[in-house]
Amino acid sequence: MENKTENKESFRDSLSIVSKEGKRNWIYPKKPFGKFYNARTIVSIILLAILFGTPFIKINGRPFVLFDVLNRNFIILGVPFGPHDFFLFGLAMITFIVFIFLFTVIFGRVFCGWVCPQTIFMEMVFRKIEYWIEGDFRQQILLNKAPWDSKKIFKKVSKQVIFFAISFIISNFFLAYIIGMDKLIIIITDPPSEHIQGLIAILAFSGVFYWVFSYFREQACTLVCPYGRLQGVMLDQDSIVISYDHVRGEPRGKIKKNETENQKGDCVDCHLCVDVCPTGIDIRDGVQLECVNCTACIDACNYVMDKVDRPRGLIRYESQNGIEKTKTTKRKFRFTPRMIGYSIVLVLLLSLQSYLLATRTDFSINILRTPGLLFQEQAGDKVSNIYDVSIVNKTFKDLPIELRLENIKGELKLVGQEMDLKPQEIYDGKILVVIPKSEIEKMNTPITIGFYSNGKLLDNIRTSFLGPVESHDKDEHEEADEK
Repeated sequence: MENKTENKESFRDSLSIVSKEGKRNWIYPKKPFGKFYNARTIVSIILLAILFGTPFIKINGRPFVLFDVLNRNFIILGVPFGPHDFFLFGLAMITFIVFIFLFTVIFGRVFCGWVCPQTIFMEMVFRKIEYWIEGDFRQQILLNKAPWDSKKIFKKVSKQVIFFAISFIISNFFLAYIIGMDKLIIIITDPPSEHIQGLIAILAFSGVFYWVFSYFREQACTLVCPYGRLQGVMLDQDSIVISYDHVRGEPRGKIKKNETENQKGDCVDCHLCVDVCPTGIDIRDGVQLECVNCTACIDACNYVMDKVDRPRGLIRYESQNGIEKTKTTKRKFRFTPRMIGYSIVLVLLLSLQSYLLATRTDFSINILRTPGLLFQEQAGDKVSNIYDVSIVNKTFKDLPIELRLENIKGELKLVGQEMDLKPQEIYDGKILVVIPKSEIEKMNTPITIGFYSNGKLLDNIRTSFLGPVESHDKDEHEEADEK
């Protein structure tokens, strides 16, 4: 029994893309077709339209989305974010990771097959071009084995030129998300000598994309991406993944269309589910980290089931428990404790993120009396305190600042440069608050400083003013003695 189990799981000891000699097995997937493939094509077209259309969208002359990592300038849905909002990005990343965990626990690796840019570009762009130029998988194999004649050279060179051209376009749009479409157009239209760094960046991105989609291919999913390996700790018996119904399909064997009396399962062992797999695995072996949930095997199997007059769904989206209980009970979706736990954490994170975004202001003002300094005596029987001021302009507009004492008589003097903040600028400076001793009633006197911009009140900041009270105490004692 132990040897049988070991033999059954022996496929996990090797990778489909690596031969026994340690060399790469080049994958030639059969061209898929079917309901799921058509649906994925529609989804891919929509996502590609969003990807290539977003850099052209502007709000008030600013990009709709921008990820300027070098200058730490970000715009999301037209709202500017800077280094001062780093905690929001950190919280958003944690929320996204928890969402991925929850989504994977319930639906497995659906993201990889339907939304992941690697899969969309590889299967819906580059692979389609390859089929168009070189034909289906058998024609590709024969072409690669054929001698280098004019026909083969033409096809191979044409394919690689188109691959690099598409990679060049992708890299340009990728760069547009970093520097903005306006700057990208300037780099493209100006002479290359004026933008050497930009040209080098575009060519470097183009080279990376070209290498990934022309050579590295499925290895990005099976060797580099950690998501497949995370499935081992995130999936359970109730997670919905692409599964082969071994209860219904085994034992495998050839069957005829109208044959009803036999001891065989529904799987005719046609091998089509393996032929169409872009990572070269056999889904009938069970859940594997190489499976990207592309649904090609489902379409292929449904096609064969129609041919032999068997019900569809021998390979389908289903959990392990769903497969085991198919013939005994009508299974309903069950919300497991792990799903509940992830859901609670996700709701809390989303609530906190929503609150922070809703209460986020266009500016941030902090004022603090300079540590380590007491009050200073000034001419005219006055006292001064020095304060550290920090102002963050989170908008795209200039923000000139004017200061006023709101609740007490005195003066405000700016130490250093004027408070005229540029968009997304952070101002750090000092101000001197001078108050007559007659206004000071106790050692820590509460004061309110108003911050105005173009005559409009931005915020009132309350702080304390440190001053002497000895003279007041002496007058009080003298008045008491006279009485």
